[in-house]
Amino acid sequence: MPLRKKEKSNKTKIGRKLIANANPKSIISEQFRTIRTNIEFSMPEQDIKTILVTSSIPGEGKTTNAANLGIVFAQEGKKVLIIDADMRRPTLHHTFEIMNIVGLSNLLARRSNLQNAVQLTTIKNLHVLPSGPIPPNPSELLSSRNLDDFINEVKNEYEIVIFDAPPLLSVTDAQIVANKCDGTLLVVNTGTVEKSEVVKAKANLEAVHAKILGVVLNNYKLGKKKGYYYY
Repeated sequence: MPLRKKEKSNKTKIGRKLIANANPKSIISEQFRTIRTNIEFSMPEQDIKTILVTSSIPGEGKTTNAANLGIVFAQEGKKVLIIDADMRRPTLHHTFEIMNIVGLSNLLARRSNLQNAVQLTTIKNLHVLPSGPIPPNPSELLSSRNLDDFINEVKNEYEIVIFDAPPLLSVTDAQIVANKCDGTLLVVNTGTVEKSEVVKAKANLEAVHAKILGVVLNNYKLGKKKGYYYY
């Protein structure tokens, strides 16, 4: 009996993480669709295909935001690929309950190809590329010309490519990828991260000439007079 309770708890947790799929009519799912719309209209002169999602520090919900953003783009009918670019502490494979045996690190090391590494999900139009084995040199892998070739390949295969990158103040990985993406979303977990850390994270993005699409306030609650909560 305890095992069943644990299984039920895990399913509930996963469903909560992918709420745009589990409960598309919820207020939170609507907020993700609002983010999608804002991205589509943020730079009308440019076709945004590659989006980096990052945060200032760990634990701000960037992976959950990246996953749900990918879902709402897929629900719009676009062919979407979400990439776990956090090759130090990968978690995206847990979110989508897939294997993490072959992934981004293999592709950047030219030890596999896109067709063998990408995994289907139960969500129509949505594919996931896990991080792959943790390499000893993530920054060097991302700095190589192989990343440019990889990005060109996925842009040809997919309409929207979302990178789930490590936090900006922890390592340089997110800055490297942000420089090569069409736009970057910065997730800010209200009440967790200090204002000075957010300012420094923004400066790190500007230093590499990243195009900041906007900031997603995570766990920000409006008063009851506002009628509902923002996520």
